[in-house]
Amino acid sequence: MDMAQAIILDRRTQSWRGGGIDVRTALSLLLVAAFCYSAWLTSIVFCASNGSRPLLIASATFFPIGIVHGIGVWFGGW
Repeated sequence: MDMAQAIILDRRTQSWRGGGIDVRTALSLLLVAAFCYSAWLTSIVFCASNGSRPLLIASATFFPIGIVHGIGVWFGGW
């Protein structure tokens, strides 16, 4: 079997997913995005209301810091 036949055989046996993502994946991504946004917003509001200006600037600039801080606020870590 030469290389061309191997490529054709490989393409026949592979299952190609055409189109966009499925609904379950889209909803999962939307849920994760909403969770992260809520945690980030919680951090921003918490820092603004408690006068923690350096953490407010860090949370607003670097969103992973805000997400971790927001989750910490939810669970009483801060």
